[in-house]
Amino acid sequence: MCRSIKTLRPPFTDEVTGEDIHAAALQYVRKISGFRAPAAHNAEAFERAVAAVTEASTALLASLQVRGSRPPADA
Repeated sequence: MCRSIKTLRPPFTDEVTGEDIHAAALQYVRKISGFRAPAAHNAEAFERAVAAVTEASTALLASLQVRGSRPPADA
């Protein structure tokens, strides 16, 4: 499922932006809902789902510890 969503954690990528995470969340919600663009009566639920997946993904990526990787120099 969602094979075209790229892995966003190091060492697979160096810099992850909020836009990257939002795009992955949008693609995921599109896939599981079956809607590329939901009808007006489903738009609010669709956008809430994208926001929730974006938030959960951001929290996940921020809390992951990857073996062999170093924390940023300014951390």
